[in-house]
Amino acid sequence: MSDGPGDEQLWSAVDHATRAPSVHNTQPWRWRWEQGTVWLYADWSRQLRVTDPRGWDVLMSCGAALHHLRVALAAAGWATEVRRLPDPTDQSLLAVVRTRPHQPTEQERRTASVIPERRSDRRRYDLWQVPLALIREMEERAAEQGVTVRPMTDPATRYRLVSAMKEAAELQESDEAYVSELATWSGRLSQDVEGVPAANTLAAGVEDTDVPTRHFPGGELPRSPRQLNEPDAGTLLVLGSAREDRLSWLRAGEGLSAVLLCAAEHGLASCPLSQVLEVPLTRDALRERVLDAQTHPHIVVRVGCPLLNAPPLAPPPRRPLAEVVERATAVR
Repeated sequence: MSDGPGDEQLWSAVDHATRAPSVHNTQPWRWRWEQGTVWLYADWSRQLRVTDPRGWDVLMSCGAALHHLRVALAAAGWATEVRRLPDPTDQSLLAVVRTRPHQPTEQERRTASVIPERRSDRRRYDLWQVPLALIREMEERAAEQGVTVRPMTDPATRYRLVSAMKEAAELQESDEAYVSELATWSGRLSQDVEGVPAANTLAAGVEDTDVPTRHFPGGELPRSPRQLNEPDAGTLLVLGSAREDRLSWLRAGEGLSAVLLCAAEHGLASCPLSQVLEVPLTRDALRERVLDAQTHPHIVVRVGCPLLNAPPLAPPPRRPLAEVVERATAVR
């Protein structure tokens, strides 16, 4: 029996893991491996001090990468056993992942195959409604990660959520420190290895949907062909859990990854929206007025059918693996 995946398989799995979404594409993770074991660390030097003062977005970003890793390993024939937050004295060590041989399923291979193709699509979505069966599947995938998905299908509830999102955007955009931090990570060129690429964000003044999205400076995407007076049928999902601690935010990232990959498998466009959770006032309003006051919200996800003939988005930049992985020199 093999002692674990070889360097080539681990290299490939970590490469897939680093394609996970992260706040402002900061990619706040580090990896270390030995035979059969992978360690995931938070890179706190990449924390956004204004946008994410408590480090929740770092934990969620790393949780998404952890789930991507597990998916990639499963498709390569390795089941995983994960110890999350294994050392209370080390705030950087988030997970220890051990592997054992496993016969991959077609579903696991299909999920892993969409990792390189997934994008955060901030553009307008088409009029086609997301079928209830697909929403239920996304709920089930998230539940497997310990995360609840609440679809905002009731018009009154959706209105309250969108109102809170608009208020959060207005409050953040009036904060000079936030605006400066956002500008630092925005408008990146194709040769950059981090930050939000200009080619994948909306141009200044373009409001492509009634759902507020973060206004990244330097965006280049034009207005979509459909007019704004036509409804955007994108569905808003709120991901949450019963607790609000470091473990719940890490697991929220795993649930987020599960939802995004499920959407990608079915050809849906998607985009995580975290602004409303970054402002305490609107985060509390979301919990009290949109959820049941028992569930702590972690992230909002917008999903829908991409517009017909919408041009593909460029792959988001990624840091070289040699910068984020130890033992990289052992890989040929």
